[in-house]
Amino acid sequence: MSIVTLALVSFASWLVSTLAGGGSPLVLIPFVNFSLGAAAVPPIITIGMLLGNCQRALLFWRFIDWKVTGWYLPGGIAGAVLGAYTFTQIHLEWLQLLIGLFLVTSLFNLKSDNKPPIFQIKAWHFLPAGFFYAFISGIIGSSGPILNPFYLNYGLVKEEMISTKAINVVIIHIAKLWTYAAFSNLDIHLLGYGLIIGLAAFPGNIFGSYILKKINDGLFRQFVLVSMGITGGLMVWQQRQFLMFW
Repeated sequence: MSIVTLALVSFASWLVSTLAGGGSPLVLIPFVNFSLGAAAVPPIITIGMLLGNCQRALLFWRFIDWKVTGWYLPGGIAGAVLGAYTFTQIHLEWLQLLIGLFLVTSLFNLKSDNKPPIFQIKAWHFLPAGFFYAFISGIIGSSGPILNPFYLNYGLVKEEMISTKAINVVIIHIAKLWTYAAFSNLDIHLLGYGLIIGLAAFPGNIFGSYILKKINDGLFRQFVLVSMGITGGLMVWQQRQFLMFW
């Protein structure tokens, strides 16, 4: 894999994901999978996401919603460890299909200024949601923007959503890395690729933060919704053979 190409792809994906509330793995996972194989995806993406989200959390530190994080972390840590362990035993790629369907259908139940959501998200809902997100992330490398509907429904936008999501992701990626290493699934040769993704995320996050200040809450929500729709659609498309089989 070309180091320069990987760095450029990572920079672009982090820049766009800052404006869309996440989604950098949408680009990085297929790229790493094509270059190094499916088995290399979770460790490499985890390392890259850990570094990139550490910087993102520091950039927006004062906007973090610690109430949400307090509920999120217990479930997130448990789910990350269990998911990463499950990955060392079996690889369930069809889970991407379920995530894709969830993202597409969740577009119909989001909090808006004119219409209340069908189901109102409370802070404690992030406990089971964090477990589910982290479990799936441990198996396939990343769950993408699967929790964006929860953050938006709860009322977090722009810097509040980006920062809270980043600090939550940092903790679960640390738990995942520890589990991968404990079960001998962290190849030292993959470490360099993850570092490249993480380091290239730094300028992407910085440029993205400048642009984020220029857009309003409504435009940010539109970016997030478009990102969710595209991500969900692509995940379903990637598993079309599974659908055709059934």
